[in-house]
Amino acid sequence: MQEWSRRGTPLAFGKYGIKSCEAGRISYQTIEAARRAISRKFRRSGQIWVRVFADIPITSKPTEVRMGKGKGNPTGWITRISEGQILFEMDGVTLSNAQQAAALASQNSIYLLNLCSGMLKQSTAQKKV
Repeated sequence: MQEWSRRGTPLAFGKYGIKSCEAGRISYQTIEAARRAISRKFRRSGQIWVRVFADIPITSKPTEVRMGKGKGNPTGWITRISEGQILFEMDGVTLSNAQQAAALASQNSIYLLNLCSGMLKQSTAQKKV
């Protein structure tokens, strides 16, 4: 049985959080799309903390280029997420708004995400789309 990494799993800033249920890689476009969906749902009424940062470059060489001549140019950025890691934290909103924002954020992700609450000590699973 594999254990979770302890780093990044507890809530640190907000009352509610969006937690990953699977390990994998997330691109910077996915992080930004989820952040925009959450902020549009809140309409500037709450606070959002992004707990992940895309810091690993993905490189690729152009098509029809011969082998050699070094590494390709950076085309994007990703971050690795572990199971149980908090991706976003929210505060200053109601539980129903946080649930709806988590549902919108999980639609932009290919991984299963949960809403976790520091006050209620319960989590509700969102369906994978």
